[in-house]
Amino acid sequence: MHTPPPLHLVDAIAPALAGVVFVLAMSFVREPARRSLNAVLVAGASGVYMSGGFGVFELAYAAAGAAVGYLALGSYRWIAIGWLMHAGWDVLHHLYGNPIWPFMPTSSFGCLVFDATIALWFLAGAPSLVSQRRAESARVQ
Repeated sequence: MHTPPPLHLVDAIAPALAGVVFVLAMSFVREPARRSLNAVLVAGASGVYMSGGFGVFELAYAAAGAAVGYLALGSYRWIAIGWLMHAGWDVLHHLYGNPIWPFMPTSSFGCLVFDATIALWFLAGAPSLVSQRRAESARVQ
């Protein structure tokens, strides 16, 4: 029986901060490249667990992730769905499978936090935080 590794506060804080950094970095990418790039990223992320301990189910998940990635080319909502699917897969791997990074037992949990963090941004339509800041600064002056 697989026993999940113990979690510490840093296992949640670090990936959440990484998610915020990801959002800030993506805010510099202009549309429509931002949506296209993130559709490719979410499709690619569906294959990271290929030897994660669930056998043929890993292939089925990768196929579903590729389909969602295709739909994501036209919609931030589908990108968010793809990251939420990946977060669900992270939960299963944390509890029952192999970690995403073999050298870090809590990496699947960290991936869950990161994926959920960025999924919230995509559900909001992936607004550029950089251009909003510039627009607010211009209004104040």
